[in-house]
Amino acid sequence: MEYEAVIGLETHVQLKTRSKIWCGCANAFGAPPNTNVCPICLGMPGVLPVANEEALRLTTLTGYLLNCSISPYAKFDRKNYFYPDASKNYQVTQYDKPSTMGGHVDFEFEGVTHRVRITRAHLEEDVGKNQHFDQFSGVDFNRAGVPLLEIVSEPDITGSDMAYHYLNALKDILIYGGVSDCDMEKGMVRCDVNVSIRPKGAKELGKKIEIKNMNSFSGVRKALDYEIPRQIGVLNKGGQLFQETRRWDDAGGITETMRSKEQAHDYRYFPEPDLMPFEPTVEWLRSISECVVELPLARKQRFMISYALPQSDAETFVADVPLGEYFEKIASHSRNAKAVANWVINNLRARMTESNTSLDQLKFAPEGILELIELVDSGKISSKIAQEVFTEMFVSGQGPGEIVQKKGLLQVSDSGALELFCQQAVDANPRSVEDFRNGKESALNFLKGQVMKLSKGKANPALVGELLIQKLKG
Repeated sequence: MEYEAVIGLETHVQLKTRSKIWCGCANAFGAPPNTNVCPICLGMPGVLPVANEEALRLTTLTGYLLNCSISPYAKFDRKNYFYPDASKNYQVTQYDKPSTMGGHVDFEFEGVTHRVRITRAHLEEDVGKNQHFDQFSGVDFNRAGVPLLEIVSEPDITGSDMAYHYLNALKDILIYGGVSDCDMEKGMVRCDVNVSIRPKGAKELGKKIEIKNMNSFSGVRKALDYEIPRQIGVLNKGGQLFQETRRWDDAGGITETMRSKEQAHDYRYFPEPDLMPFEPTVEWLRSISECVVELPLARKQRFMISYALPQSDAETFVADVPLGEYFEKIASHSRNAKAVANWVINNLRARMTESNTSLDQLKFAPEGILELIELVDSGKISSKIAQEVFTEMFVSGQGPGEIVQKKGLLQVSDSGALELFCQQAVDANPRSVEDFRNGKESALNFLKGQVMKLSKGKANPALVGELLIQKLKG
């Protein structure tokens, strides 16, 4: 029997706030263990939490970025369970009345735009981190109370590569929106996978198996590449699958059983008594909706359509937003946007990297690149001379026109002067002349190069070619 995979992802994203979700402790990475803590995030008796408004704002902003509906009434709940890293013996989260519901993420995969629906994006607190040593274990509660957004997808994903592309698209959206830095090395993004298999074409879902302990998007892909064939193998051998939670062993490249999967009632959810429900005002929501930015996929498509850029150039400007904005400052006033992209990507970016220079440290104005392109397009300087002019622009900050005049770099288009250079090249290279007359077209390029040398790069290449052909065929 042929089977297909059905995959849903639960992505936990650390919000970009200065303090934790219920207290004033720093939301910071790298502090010594148990130093960014207080009675509130440690869950001491008698303390009262206060919701972090910035966390609520970023949650709502994420809802807009993911095309979700924003709830006019949201509340917090206690998810009750015992584990060493949860000092309260419960986690504050949102259960039946989350801040956002519905929505979708559009992304490109295998040359086609796909859509994965979003069930909900709800706010919750992180817990501590267990650390295991040779002779003992400890808990670092610095992360306890860090604001997390759990983004739950519908089971719309069909394979490991599609899951990988969805996660990267989601990460890009959150970074673009300023919601999170999404630094996986600092634990800012974590992902749980829910995967089942069913006969191809069937409507009913199979037994859902959750996989945990993946600390990278490539880990998610590898875990699915193992787990999907494992489940198919169990069924093909006549076995049964049971709902359970498994862990991914990255070193071994396998998933292992952790425990049977819990149901919602196992957690004894009930409303958090110390926090009021959240009912955002229309004015508050409007102020946040005005912060929604252009998303990466829309930006890429706009660059390709509006400026006729190839996909690779558009993706460069999507990946580097400031560079893309710099390009647009110039391209919006140019008739040759592709030439602008070439100079910005191939020349400017390379020079900036070599000299460790940022855009705001450039000595010349963006209009300088526009002027340089116009000098080339009008035939006043050659492409080779333009490279020399750009180098001087970058170092001195002078405009290209000024540099061309000062150094006498204007392209020679005087046919009389070029005739002389061409004759010298022909007289000095009789073998190349003979090769051309015998049908060797590459000989013409060699002779062109000799003329450019004689003119110190100032000769008009197009006119040189015409004059040489006249001489060689005459």
